[in-house]
Amino acid sequence: MGKDVSLYEIFQRLFERFGPQHWWPGETPFEVLVGAVLVQNTAWSNVEKAIERLREAGLTNPKALYSVPETELEELIRPAGYYRIKARRLRNLLRFCIERYGGSLERMFRTPLKELREELLSINGIGPETADSILLYAGNLPTFVVDAYTHRIFARHGWVDFDIDYHTLKDYFESQLEPDTALYNEFHALLVKLGKDYCHKKQPRCEECPLREYLPEGGPYEPV
Repeated sequence: MGKDVSLYEIFQRLFERFGPQHWWPGETPFEVLVGAVLVQNTAWSNVEKAIERLREAGLTNPKALYSVPETELEELIRPAGYYRIKARRLRNLLRFCIERYGGSLERMFRTPLKELREELLSINGIGPETADSILLYAGNLPTFVVDAYTHRIFARHGWVDFDIDYHTLKDYFESQLEPDTALYNEFHALLVKLGKDYCHKKQPRCEECPLREYLPEGGPYEPV
């Protein structure tokens, strides 16, 4: 495995290199919640276009957006791609918010974290990364979000196995870090920055990487 290093040391190295990332994009918790669904398999720039359409239509709360027919919702979020699938997933989430919490995100986010996370994961189309993004970035609740960038960076350095699953990788972080919402927010954002700019899936820029000294001799680990 790779050189032993604390997660706090990794965080500090990335923070010194990149500075604060000011995540998550979105003006309100509701926009963040919607964005967490729409950003699946697309770039945030495309999500911004879809959210701007919702703003222009005055559909910036759960009840208003849920009242829109599904075909109309599909057209509104078309810029985010996979719009038919995402419209269904978004409506499932909105229905849950309305039926369980009367459409109040404030009420929803007052639910104990573990309980609310399980509820979100029970919604068709809401997976662990989406649920954790909603909880952390919209709800300001301390749950660590891991994604493909996190997995790639930590596996290539030999800190975790390539076949590690989402919840085991999440536990890896949460077992070593204090349950600090601001820290979780910034750390995830910094890892996304590192993944986008350096730890590319193909042709990673290892020589310029802020974490290059932690790589094993001979270069990064790769899946067998």
